[in-house]
Amino acid sequence: MRRKSAAVKVAYPAVLSALALVLVYISAVVPTGNWGVVALAGLLPAAAVVSVGLKAGFMCWAAVVIIAFLLVPDKFCVLLFGVLFGLYPMVKSLVERLREKPLEYLLKLAFFNAAFTVICLIMFAAVTASLPPALSGSLWVLYLAANVVFLLYDYGFSRLIAVYISRVQRAVH
Repeated sequence: MRRKSAAVKVAYPAVLSALALVLVYISAVVPTGNWGVVALAGLLPAAAVVSVGLKAGFMCWAAVVIIAFLLVPDKFCVLLFGVLFGLYPMVKSLVERLREKPLEYLLKLAFFNAAFTVICLIMFAAVTASLPPALSGSLWVLYLAANVVFLLYDYGFSRLIAVYISRVQRAVH
């Protein structure tokens, strides 16, 4: 898709938004694994960023958050998408433009810790109820474990974006 028409710039993020909305809804109704399903939904704004641009990623994220807030029964899943997993692809795209790895990781961890703090402050009971007892006892242990998991997520997310660029984007366009 070398030259993107105005219709493609609107339609592609809209389709990705619809798919992300379905995943956020599914995360609200599955008995377990809702964090994973919401994280999977976060891949779709990343696809919008890669295929159409940063603005499309923000449009995809905003559309999902607004509609999910109205339709999805579990607001915790909407919060996870809106504050962390849905917003992270755009943050990642902006931060990785710096091309300085230590600063990139510092900024990514700062974003994650701010988002995780917001999630914990708003939904502390829901977050701590889903944790193993070893992590719910001490706040610093929780943040340490969460940061390690986030770094693993970031690595896997980067690999999935590379797969999307090399295989999916080429097939779609």
